[in-house]
Order: sequence, then C-alpha cells, then structure tokens
Amino acid sequence: MKKKMLSVLLCSVMAASLLAGCGSSSSSEDSTSDGSSSSSSDTYTMAFVSKSAGNPYNEKEAEGFQEIVEAEGYECIIQHPEEATAEAQITVINSLISQGVDSITVAANDENALQSVLEEAMAAGIQVSCMDSKTNADSRAVFVNQAGITEIGQTLMDAVYDITGGSGQFAILSATSQATNQNAWIEAMQEVMDSDSKYADLELVEIAYGDDESQKSTDQTQALLSKYPDLKLICAPTTVGINAAAKVLQDEGSSVKLTGLGLPSEMAEYIGDDDEHSCPYMFLWNPEELGELAAYTAIALVNGDITGAEGETFTAGDTEYTITDAGDGGTEIILGPPFEFNEDNIDEWKDVY
Repeated sequence: MKKKMLSVLLCSVMAASLLAGCGSSSSSEDSTSDGSSSSSSDTYTMAFVSKSAGNPYNEKEAEGFQEIVEAEGYECIIQHPEEATAEAQITVINSLISQGVDSITVAANDENALQSVLEEAMAAGIQVSCMDSKTNADSRAVFVNQAGITEIGQTLMDAVYDITGGSGQFAILSATSQATNQNAWIEAMQEVMDSDSKYADLELVEIAYGDDESQKSTDQTQALLSKYPDLKLICAPTTVGINAAAKVLQDEGSSVKLTGLGLPSEMAEYIGDDDEHSCPYMFLWNPEELGELAAYTAIALVNGDITGAEGETFTAGDTEYTITDAGDGGTEIILGPPFEFNEDNIDEWKDVY
C-alpha cells in the first residue's frame, strides 16, 4: 500500500513538472480520472474510442468502461470523435499512440479502414480490442460482442414477422453504410428470410441509412413513409435511428409500426401495443455491462492473462467468459442474448439506462 501511494505521489510530481515546463493541453474529446495519461510501469492506461460524440448508447458504454478501469486501479481515457467516420477515429487513435497508452478499445465506424492505424498501435506494443462494432480480424486481439450475430438477426426477423402478422412490406433504418455491427445483423436477417419459407410473404423494400444522426434518421423515416404507402413496419437496429423513427411515427399518427434496438430511457414513451404508440416492443442489452466487459478484457490483455486466442477463459467481475471463434478469422467474447423491452417492463428499465 505504501509502495502504491509513493508511486502515485511520484507520478503526480512528474506530471506537475512536465506541465510547468511544457504548458498544459486538453481536448474536449478526452475524459480521464485525473486528466493525464500514465507513464508509470505499474499503472496502465486504458483508452476507449467511441463511434462519435453525442451518441447516448456509446456514452453508456464509456461509463461502464471507465467505472471498471478506475475501480481496478488503472487510468482511463475516453474519446468521442466529433463525427461517426473512420477518418475521425483515425485522428483520435493516432493521438492515443503518441500518448503511449497501454490499450485501445474501439467501436469501429468501418471494419477495414482502421486497419493501418491499429496495426501501428499494435506494433507499438498497445493491446487493441474492439467492442460493439468490430474491426477486421487483423486489426484486433479480440472483439467484445453484445450478442451472437445470428441470434440478433433471428430475433429481429421474428419481431418483424410477429408485428406485421407475417406479411407485407417492411424497411430497415440502419446507422452508416459501413457500420460493421448493423451490416452483420442485417445480413443475418436476410439469411433468415431466405432460409425459411415462413417469411416468404414479407418484402424488404429498402435499407435506409441515417448515419446515426438524429436529423438524418428523421428525414430517412419520413422518406420511407412517402415512398412506400403500403409500408407496415420499420426495423431500426440502431439506438439513434429507432428513437428518431419512433418520434416521427407517433407524432404523425402513422399506422406503420417499429421495432429494433433501442435505449429504454429514450424509448419509454413510444413503447406500447396499441394505436397510440409506435413501437410494440424492441430489444437491446445493457451497454454499460458491455463497456464493463470490454474494460475487463482490456485489463486481461494488458496483464497478459489472455492473448485473444480461441478457447482462452478469464473472469470479468463474477462471470467467467470463454473466447470463441467470431467466424471472420478472428475471435470474440459474447456478453449475452438480446433482451425484450415491452409495455410490461419498460417502466422498470427506463430509469436504469
């Protein structure tokens, strides 16, 4: 304990000396426990790079990540790029490499575009992982996944079938066209449709992209309503998109229904199985828990407890996780199955996240 306190004091003195000699700099994108990154050999610095600033789902992930990192005695940097683009993330990651952080966890805006900068990070000895939206296998040690891709695709298609009564037109409102998680889930939905004649009377008329921006998602929803007068349902596998679509449908008194993936706190007023509500039910997992699992994963990588190889196990909190094949040449850790939020339980969850 005395040794740890002495180390902290020494780090503080060093930091103060550096600030005095060089001046201070800060970024609105950064959030750390003390505003600095550590160069101490016994205090690691873990960084999380979200998709973009102003994304409430990412903010919840960041909260969970930071809570665990700091509770375990390490330093944390949270960075939210100004735009949901690979270019914005590359700028942030380059900065983190320069700072000499020990690990980078990223929710990728593009599966392949980050490869060069993340390979540079790994070459510098930084442990790289991703959560929520994956990079390609060459750009990560392991992917911390919300739920299995096939399972999510099946869950969403079953909801589309149920709410539409098994027939008619539906559309998908996604995030960006490069978003790896949404693309994988949509592909899984299409595979479910193609593999089972049960869905033969359903017609997917369009996949629209709101770029995880509220206004663009609103505009895309209104365009779908205008283009397809016989539309019965919109499925939005993105928290920003589903919230924007829910407001449009409910404000306009549209008969078109909605399902997908949403935050309970944002969607509570739209959940209900009647004509007054736009969304009978939806799904999600706890983004704070996903952030927590990603933090435990980053810590295990930095400490050498895991390498990201298939079959390795480690403990996150009270739960033991096994690293599995991700089906893309890399590996993943799965948090758990999606959870249904409906009119019977939404009030229990709306104040949670």
